[in-house]
Amino acid sequence: MATSPCSSSGVSSSSSSGLGADAGLEIRTRSVEQTLVPLGLQQITTLINHKDKPKRSDKTLQAIQRVGQAVNLAVERFVTVGEAIANENHELKEEMSVACIEARRAGETIAQLTDVASLDHPESDSHITIFTDKTGVVKAARLLLSSVTKVLVLADRIVIKQIITSRNKVLATMEQLEKVSSFQEFVQIFSQFGNEMVEFAHLTGDRQNDLKDEKKKARMAASRAVLEKCTMMLLTASKTCLRHPDCESARINKDGVFHRMRLALEQVIEIVTDSRPNGENEMAPISIYSGIKEFKNKVEGLRENLYFLSKENLSTMLEVILEHTEDFTDSAYTSHEHREHILELSKQAKMELEQLVSVWMQAQNQKTKDLMEDLEVAILKTCQCMNELKREVHSAATSLAADLLKYHTDHMVLKALKITGVEGNLEAVAEYTCKLSEQKEQLVEMCRLLRHVSGTEPLEITCIHAEDTFQVTGPQIISAAETLALHPSSKIAKENLEVFCEAWESQLSDMSLLLREINDVFEGRRGEKRVYLSLPRPGKHNANLKALKPVKLDTEEQAKIAKLGLELHLLTSDVDSETEKWEDQENEIVQHGQGMSSMAYSMYLFTRGEGLLKTTQDLFHQAEIFATEGTKLASALHALSNQVHDDDKPLLLLEAEKLTSMCKQLQITAKASAQGKSATFTKVDACILKTRNVMTLLCQLLPLCCKLLRKNKAGNGYLKPAPPWKEDRIQTGTNPCTPERREDTFSIKSLENHITNMTFLDNK
Repeated sequence: MATSPCSSSGVSSSSSSGLGADAGLEIRTRSVEQTLVPLGLQQITTLINHKDKPKRSDKTLQAIQRVGQAVNLAVERFVTVGEAIANENHELKEEMSVACIEARRAGETIAQLTDVASLDHPESDSHITIFTDKTGVVKAARLLLSSVTKVLVLADRIVIKQIITSRNKVLATMEQLEKVSSFQEFVQIFSQFGNEMVEFAHLTGDRQNDLKDEKKKARMAASRAVLEKCTMMLLTASKTCLRHPDCESARINKDGVFHRMRLALEQVIEIVTDSRPNGENEMAPISIYSGIKEFKNKVEGLRENLYFLSKENLSTMLEVILEHTEDFTDSAYTSHEHREHILELSKQAKMELEQLVSVWMQAQNQKTKDLMEDLEVAILKTCQCMNELKREVHSAATSLAADLLKYHTDHMVLKALKITGVEGNLEAVAEYTCKLSEQKEQLVEMCRLLRHVSGTEPLEITCIHAEDTFQVTGPQIISAAETLALHPSSKIAKENLEVFCEAWESQLSDMSLLLREINDVFEGRRGEKRVYLSLPRPGKHNANLKALKPVKLDTEEQAKIAKLGLELHLLTSDVDSETEKWEDQENEIVQHGQGMSSMAYSMYLFTRGEGLLKTTQDLFHQAEIFATEGTKLASALHALSNQVHDDDKPLLLLEAEKLTSMCKQLQITAKASAQGKSATFTKVDACILKTRNVMTLLCQLLPLCCKLLRKNKAGNGYLKPAPPWKEDRIQTGTNPCTPERREDTFSIKSLENHITNMTFLDNK
């Protein structure tokens, strides 16, 4: 897929004469934004715009010089990283090297021109400075901005290329999986597929966290959620097809999964490259909320300007809104009361607009005080009517959703399908599939109506994703149930139906959360959602806790946590580097080490306000699981001690005991109660600090174990070359317990367990 560097990267450049960070850049990712900050572009702008005063104090001269030196130092660090990236990516080396040279030259020029602190009378000296050559500083600043932009564009292009390459590998392996005809071949290829999905999950997860555009972030999250659920479906659907190769419903079931995964993979690429197939423009669906918001803005704009739009434009906007209200009035699931109110308000809105247009046209011809007062009244009445319409459709959609979710919470139809399928009762299965189809239509309609009142673009996208999920999963459950009814003794067919039913139940559960968020937006409570490093609140792991008001940590506390987090990040890179040196990636020690690194990385993301650990309670839960994984690693070390020579055994046992002790301490800390801001901060600090200490020990343990295995030739832990720079951040570790990995590895660990326990010849 061909994409321009600027359109596909986290940075877009454009010609401009300005010097601010926003003058020539459209920053699309947080990493790019954070990279630009230390380069002092804002400081350069301030420097250039300084007022030429006849007298300059020593303090002013020293400040100017410090700015120049700081910019040059930041540029030098930036360029060093750029050159390292260039050396790892030969296809971009020449372009990157040129941009780095230009950036370094610009930084040095700025440092020279601001070297004024030692000059008593800089303008009379032969030394050229910012005071004698302000144009030179402007040129250097523009060169710096241009070259930095180019480096960032090229670096971001590498990330995008990694994601595209990873996607292509996944697609190629999927094609192989579709064609396999034996279980043995399937297991071998699916193992490779699992590893490729892990890599793709990490790359896209990092990109999702990096995106600034909340709409794109929501689309990426939706696509990744599809891939997560479909990976398990692909496993069981393929197993069922292999076990029952002549079963048409099993084939339909499997084909549906592959098709949906391909669509999700394609959407991810569209998001990261910021492009559409065949150059199509993305057509965002219009919701009633967004339509009313835009309409009201135009109406209220008449107070400032009577001539900025035509009456035809305003009438057209209202017509579009009222057309969308037909989704409610035409729906079989809208109550009679709501339908009547919506029709009444629609009629009233037309009348209020007619009155507004009449007064507006008069005011354009004769701007008298009375007419302007009449116009104000007409504006207020029109906006009030639209507010009432908005409130009515919100009530209609949310009350329907609440009723449906409550009604379907017992999953009676799914339970009946499982029972009748195992009984081989085709007639009963057909009856319940009809009921499931009716339920699907109700839920799809619910999602469509909720989209109109969601209030934000990310929530609109979530509604669309939910609608697609119900639309697709319903028929897949039906085909899986039909397969089981045809082969009632098949353990694999039963397992397959369970997986699809779980996906349905999971989506229903997600809808309850979505409904709560939509109500939060409507009632103005949205602001509390993204408070990180907060006091404990009700969360996924502590549903019974009382809700507490979120309180942010102060600057000093945040700085301390951020420093610990950075240390943790560096240690995860070290551990990943050590585990990648093991040839046997299935070794138990490697598996535990990768899992611990994975969890430590999610804790690092927490310190940045990113990732899936949203509250301190999530962090404490993660620390408990991390400690448990460490204890399992200690057990593996004890097992290894039985394989090594007597001379090496004491050292290994000593390290194992040390690890066990540290993990117990971490568990005690994570489980201890903490009330109040100060106590919570102390507990967060202690958990991250003790996790860091465990990771430090892990960095020493992994090479020691590898060395002992090699020395004793008792295992397969032989060394292999470390991968190049671009692969450093791709972790292959998985752990089914950690929330971060449930998202970022698509539950690959549980899939591996499925493969291990796979029954190749199901004769039951």
